[in-house]
Amino acid sequence: MAKRITLIIFGLLLVVGAVAGIKVLQIRKMIDAGKQKAFPPAIVTTAGVQSKTWQSSLKAVGSLSAVQGVTVSAELPGKVVEIAFTSGTAVQKGDLLVRLDTVSEQAQLRSAQTAVALAKINRDRARELVAKKSMSRSGLDTTEAEYKQAVARVDEIRAVIEKQTIRAPFSGRLGIRQVNLGQILSAGDGIVELQAMDPIFVDFSLPQQDLARLEPGLVIQVTTDVLPGRVLAGSITALNPGVDPTNRNIKVQATVANADEKLRPGMFVKVKVLLPEENQVLIIPATAVLYAPYGDAVFVVDEKKDEKSGKAGLVLRKQVIRTGGTRGDFITVTTGLKEGETVVTTGVFKFRNGQPAMVNNTLAPEFKERPELDNR
Repeated sequence: MAKRITLIIFGLLLVVGAVAGIKVLQIRKMIDAGKQKAFPPAIVTTAGVQSKTWQSSLKAVGSLSAVQGVTVSAELPGKVVEIAFTSGTAVQKGDLLVRLDTVSEQAQLRSAQTAVALAKINRDRARELVAKKSMSRSGLDTTEAEYKQAVARVDEIRAVIEKQTIRAPFSGRLGIRQVNLGQILSAGDGIVELQAMDPIFVDFSLPQQDLARLEPGLVIQVTTDVLPGRVLAGSITALNPGVDPTNRNIKVQATVANADEKLRPGMFVKVKVLLPEENQVLIIPATAVLYAPYGDAVFVVDEKKDEKSGKAGLVLRKQVIRTGGTRGDFITVTTGLKEGETVVTTGVFKFRNGQPAMVNNTLAPEFKERPELDNR
């Protein structure tokens, strides 16, 4: 019985050993086949590393403000009897906006004008009497003073009437009307917002270390998502004399033409200040960069001979780089590349170091320093 069990166990070990040997042979054949298998080259789009002269610039974000802006208000209390404007329209300096009730003041004006006429008659008569030596000089002085007082009273009433006739203090565009006919206004009540929008101010801040590079007259470029694809030019008109102690930034104000009034006060914009100096830089398409936490890299296309066949072919080499500023579709490279080298421009995330490659630029995108958006 024990002999039979021993034979069975020995037979099972032989079977297991035979199966294991067969599997080992199969795995070795697969490994050898994998080593001998040639993977097809990767199809890549490429671009050359270019040397360009770029003008230095400073970037910031800013907001727009009106050159002149005010909420037109009532200076004196009164009832609205005429509204002479339409919300949102453009007005010129001196245009009538609102007229308040001046019936009482007009009556007072007529009475005061009558008093002026009477005072003038008295003054003239007094002059004649003084000339005939029938009145003392003091009597003439009294009539002169009464006449001047009556004239001053007329001027005072006219000033009140003028203040109750509210006009545009400067040319600009009106906002939404805030009053209605028959409404009783108190002194200081708002009537309508008025903004002068051509030109328009661009307010932004830059770090204090850039102060030495800033001066009035420098050209700026303004972009906004309200006007996609458009770059608006202006110039710096003022620098704040002091630096903000909370963030160590200096406030800068520039002026931009706004004839079509597409820019409105309060809008957010991106600002680029163009500096006089120019720098020689190396640029590549921004899509060529493989961004990673441990360092950015690109794939350089090198020509290399195959060790077995001796034939020359293209191979991808992963190269760590350091990037700088951007402009349009391009980014600058400060270290890691040389002018004239060729880099892969698209799909860099799917390639590996040492991978054979084949260049096909028939479907390569066009890279521009100033790309234009297609809004179709």
